Amino acid sequence: MIKVVCKAKLKQGVTVEEYLKIAREVISETRKEKGCITYTIHEDIHDPTILTMLEEWVNEEAINQHNQSEHVLKIVPELRKLRESTEINLYREVE
Repeated sequence: MIKVVCKAKLKQGVTVEEYLKIAREVISETRKEKGCITYTIHEDIHDPTILTMLEEWVNEEAINQHNQSEHVLKIVPELRKLRESTEINLYREVE
């Protein structure tokens, strides 16, 4: 299993509601994908302009397919326009 943490800082003047209105579509569609275990968005407790996607995937192939899906290619560029910065990290459990 692969875990993905995608942390986004919204641009000044962008509201959380504005961002979530777009993000909810990609979340809904992604949860239907084969290989997606979980896909959720979280708001930072101390700074609501920091939103983090927490994802779990069966393997890297599923992530690669997700990244090439129609909804990601259509919606993610719109989300990027609302972000000041983005940090994406992939994790594998150490046994």
